Amino acid sequence: MTEARHKVYSGRIVDLDVETVTLPNGTEVEMEIVSHPGGAAVVALNNEQQVCLLRQYRHIADGYLWELPAGKIDHGEPPLETARRELVDEAGVMAAKWEPLGDILSSPGVFSEVIYLFLARQLKFVEPNTEADEVLEAHWIPWDEAILWAQNGKIRDAKSLAGLMRASTMLTGL
Repeated sequence: MTEARHKVYSGRIVDLDVETVTLPNGTEVEMEIVSHPGGAAVVALNNEQQVCLLRQYRHIADGYLWELPAGKIDHGEPPLETARRELVDEAGVMAAKWEPLGDILSSPGVFSEVIYLFLARQLKFVEPNTEADEVLEAHWIPWDEAILWAQNGKIRDAKSLAGLMRASTMLTGL
């Protein structure tokens, strides 16, 4: 239970608060909480059994990462709307069939962020709308190769690993 909250920082994407919390065992602690509006990520699978992976520059990772198309929930929009928008913006793809893959907590010891995962199929290519602060390239990787990249560490991004794993489970029926 939160006893008190003190705002330390309010930014464009995240807020930082220090909360005084009473844990279920009765211990009172101060916790630093990074509040984030959440996001959505998309496993876009085409008819050739290729998945869209972005090679995206991430300053914090000191280089490029392989990631699923994904983005921040804007203005409280539904997660599926975020997923649809980001798939068009980053990959230049619209999908006729959408299936939820559940959600994940990115780092629940510190962040409030929930990322909603989706499988998108029956794809149609459109003009992408990449934002100026995004440095990325969309690539279509054979499904089995993408799963191998997830297993061997070439893909390091947590939402992408979780999305691929959950899509694999759904697609194979395991």
